[in-house]
Amino acid sequence: MTNRDDNASNFSLLVVSLLFLVCAFILAASIFSRERQAVYEYLQKNVETVSPPILMTMLAAELPAFSSNHVKKNPSSIISLGFELATNINIGDVRSLVGNELPGFEIYKDEILVTGKGTNFATLPIESAPPLEDTLNTTDTAKDPPTEPDPDRGKVNPPKRKSFYIYHTHSWESYLPLLGLEGNPDADKAVDSKMNVTAVGEMLGKELENLGLGVTVDKTNMGEELKRKGWKTTRSYKVSRTFVQAAMAENGDLQYFIDLHRDSLRKKNTTVSINNKSYAKVVFVVGKNNPNFNENLSLAKAIHNILQQQYPHLSRGIIGKSGKGVDGVYNQDLSQRSILIEIGGVDNNMDELRNTTKALAYAINEYYRKAKRVGGEGE
Repeated sequence: MTNRDDNASNFSLLVVSLLFLVCAFILAASIFSRERQAVYEYLQKNVETVSPPILMTMLAAELPAFSSNHVKKNPSSIISLGFELATNINIGDVRSLVGNELPGFEIYKDEILVTGKGTNFATLPIESAPPLEDTLNTTDTAKDPPTEPDPDRGKVNPPKRKSFYIYHTHSWESYLPLLGLEGNPDADKAVDSKMNVTAVGEMLGKELENLGLGVTVDKTNMGEELKRKGWKTTRSYKVSRTFVQAAMAENGDLQYFIDLHRDSLRKKNTTVSINNKSYAKVVFVVGKNNPNFNENLSLAKAIHNILQQQYPHLSRGIIGKSGKGVDGVYNQDLSQRSILIEIGGVDNNMDELRNTTKALAYAINEYYRKAKRVGGEGE
């Protein structure tokens, strides 16, 4: 009888100890959230100083879950499932523990759905959320935006029916060469209210029109809209959502919605040479928390595959995003044909961006024409 009481007492002590540790982690995270965020941002900026293969090898040596092998998920027991619901820690995945508690490792919540060359946990796209005042700045040395996608290509009358809607949730995202700051070591300077990713959206729109597709390009200054509402940049998707909804209500012909972004990685991770021509790499992002996830993932896969066939390694793959610190929906719940595309990084120049918009327009057109033949979609 005494042994049974002792065992019960020891078990109770173990449970209490585990609960105490969990509570201690939660308390520490809440107290030092600002410090953790600062360290996180520091690691994000400096992790690329170590080559991805070396970094992943170092992590895998200590944490097997970071190896190239996929984490094997065993059927969850009621106890493990309840523990995960209560603590957000998956007993079968050590990353769920270190990802929450070690600054800089929350990226484990991003899932590489389709791998492109050079894509791993050290080269995942980085969310852009600078202070609002930075998004309203203009750079004196910024270059004039291009007026035509290709001087050697004749103009084509675009169709009246607009099936594609291109917009820019983070319209302030720019490129250092476009601002006259090529080679600047500070990636945070690639922000501008006028010369930014909207120029890339305009180029892509014109390339698609030259292929006979109807396109609307929304170049709204999202920073100004956020300022008008008194919101921070973290609410930018709520602002762009209103523009997408308004466009859908005004034009029932819209079928495809493309949110263009610029990644914060440096040139070695965002540039590729194909047939002696330099391109800005692209990466697709699909929100895992939206009901159209499967349909939007299929769209991204189709365009990724076309790019891989005609422009090898131009696509860095497809990333699924969810969890704390990210949007996880990206307005993709509004349509089953919605994608977010990151085009290049802070160091890509206009020639590389122009080359990529041509390639991307080709892939989108190929997909659209095939969908039209198979499903009867059309202008």
